[in-house]
Formats: sequence, structure tokens, C-alpha cells
Amino acid sequence: MCGLVLSLAFTHVSPSYAQSTAELQNQISDTTAQIKDLQDQIAKLQTQLNTTTAQKQTLQSAINALNLQIQKLQKSITLAQTQIKQKDAQITTISTTISTTTSAIGVAQSEVADSLRQLDSLDNESLLVALLSDGTLSSFFDQAASLASLRSGLENKIEDLNSLTSTLKATQTVAEQQKQQLSAYQQDLSQQQQGLAIAKDSQNKLLTQTKNQESAYQAQIAEKQKEEAQFESDLQTFQSKLNLTFNPNTLPTTGQGALAWPLKNIVITQYFGNTPFATANPQIYSGHGHSGVDLGASPGTQVYAARAGVVLGTGNTDLTCPGASFGKWIFIKHDNGLSTLYAHLASFSVSQGDTVTTGQLIGFSDTTGYATGPHLHFGVYASAGSEIASFASSGCKGKTYTMPVADLSAYLNPLSYLPPVPGK
Repeated sequence: MCGLVLSLAFTHVSPSYAQSTAELQNQISDTTAQIKDLQDQIAKLQTQLNTTTAQKQTLQSAINALNLQIQKLQKSITLAQTQIKQKDAQITTISTTISTTTSAIGVAQSEVADSLRQLDSLDNESLLVALLSDGTLSSFFDQAASLASLRSGLENKIEDLNSLTSTLKATQTVAEQQKQQLSAYQQDLSQQQQGLAIAKDSQNKLLTQTKNQESAYQAQIAEKQKEEAQFESDLQTFQSKLNLTFNPNTLPTTGQGALAWPLKNIVITQYFGNTPFATANPQIYSGHGHSGVDLGASPGTQVYAARAGVVLGTGNTDLTCPGASFGKWIFIKHDNGLSTLYAHLASFSVSQGDTVTTGQLIGFSDTTGYATGPHLHFGVYASAGSEIASFASSGCKGKTYTMPVADLSAYLNPLSYLPPVPGK
């Protein structure tokens, strides 16, 4: 009977609670559908963005790409907000379950305590004494039966109590997991909002600088190419004097696993080495080819560390000579003989000396430095053959570059250490 009472205490739900729980479940179902729809819309915008980025470089295509990126980020913000709303509802439901289970545990503990007191009372009274004092055999067996029944009921209550306690612990574990996911969604929302601000700022700068005229846009690109050519000449002169030798045997084996992609969506816009663009523009690359890979990344795109490591430095070459080189950059040394460069950023969230983990957000992309189109320049270096150094700029007289440099043999093909391109 006591076990039945306990069961009823646990399963009884007030009408208001049932209604509230039903409303929450409906809300969770609705947001699940909304999340799927938003994810589909974001995927379509990303496909359009990839197509637009691959088009001929004109002012209109640049504006179209920025518009698509802004739309995508706005949808991503809505997605994060919807995920937060759903997670709040799930946590509320779990919290109610925890509260109800905790109350049931309290009832069970009270009933167990009561049963223990009754057992103690009966155990302290000798059955032989009860028989002699009552004088009937019937009362003796009644007393014995009551004791056995009470002990059996106590065992059932303890079993139910243990079951409730296990349920509570499991529910609390789920609640903690849900709270961690909520925290991740809130962090993602903050990151998407930062990205949107960067994309809108880039669009405003582009329209202001070009006055919405194609001729002004092309003139801007030509000026950047001229400045980049002068920078490459300065860099080659400086690097030819470096004595940064290294043993190739210290490098990790080429193949998957050494590095992770620094972006979520991978579109390679220029490869490493003597690419067609590099060959067609020897005045920029001095015949040595492209020193990294360019990955399509609209302003405001999140950039992640390709492997755990230590930040050797960050900087902004635009402070030396605007539009000539890396713009805002991050240089990270890893534990496997490799170092990685992330360039043309809008901002970075790490500083020299920081320790980062694989996949950690380190900054946001933009078009700082020499970037005639939105992208992330991702470079891989042999750590022993590279360093952060300073050298004079001949293009911007009296100014000095401070940035990662390397022996020509220390520039490595990033694709030798990255996983295969997703979808290929």
C-alpha cells in the first residue's frame, strides 16, 4: 500500500503543470521546424555566395557578395536566437521534472523514515513478551505478520527511493548538457552579431571609397596591385638575406590530420605555388608563386585555429603601407614543426603568447591588406625556417613592416597537411 502511495505522489501532475508542459513541448516542436527551415535558407545563401564570389571581379559582384553575406549572417543570427529559445524551453521542462522528482524523493524519504520508526518500535518489543502479555496465539501471528509486511513495504519504498534518486541524477546530467549547449548558442549569437557588424562596415567602406562607380573600384584594385608588387620586392630582398635553415625531416608526414580547416565552409579561390594567377602576375609574386592558399571568406566570416598552439604574434601591415600586404594577421606556432598564418582579417581575438586550441575562434575575416576580393589567406610554414621580423618598406618611405617571414624553402603547401576539401 505504501509503495502505491509513493507511486501516486510521483505521477500526479496538476492541470496547470500539464498545460504548461504541453505548451512547452509545442514550442519545442515549432522551433525545431523553424531551425530546419533557417538552416536550409542559410545553405542556399551560402551556395549563392560561392557562385557570386567566383564571378568576374566587378563592383557589382562585390556588392552582391556583401549583400548575400549580410543576409546569411542575419539568418544565422535568427537561427541562433531560435536555438536559444528552444533550449530555454527544454531547460524549463527539465527543471520542472527535477522539481517534481525532488518533491517525490522528499515524500519517499519521509515514508521510509516513518517505516523505520515503526520497525524499530516493533523490533524493540519481543514477540514472546507480546504473546505472554496478550495470552492468545492469534495475536502473536498477527504481530509477526505486521512486522513482515512492514519490512516488505520498507524494502519497496527504499527501492522506489533509489529509482527516483537515479532518475534525478540522470535528469540533472541532461540539464547540465542542455545548459552547455545554450551557452554555445549564446556565444555563437555573439559571434554572428560581430560578423554582421563587420560585413556592414565593409559594405559602407566599399561604397564610400568607390562612390558606387566601377571605374573607381578598378582604380582601387590597380593601386593595390602596384603596392603589393613593391611589397613583394621588399620581402624577397629581405628573405634572401635570412639564414633560417631547417631539417625537412622535422616536418610531420604529409596527409590528413596535421591541421584542420580554419573556416567552416571551404571554397578555394587560389592554390599554393605557381598558380595561373601567380604565373600571370609575376610582378606580384616574383616568380616564386603563391605562398599559401586563398579561401573564399566574406567580411565577417569566423576564422578558427587550425591546430592547438601558441600565438607568436599578431599585427596589421596596413599601418605600414595600406593595401600592400597581409593587413591584419595572426601567426601561430604548433607542436608538430608547423606554423600557420591567417591574413586579411577584420579583427583578432588573441594576442601574442596566448595558447589556443584546435578550432578555437581567433578572429573574423575581411579585406584588409592586399585583398582585391574577400578571402582568407592561409599560410603554412616550417616553424624552424620562419620568424616574425621587421624590414623597411620602399613603397611607403620611412615605414617598417613587422610580420612573419621565412626562407623560401620553409613555405609549405597547406593542402599537404589539411583534410580533403569537403564535398570533393
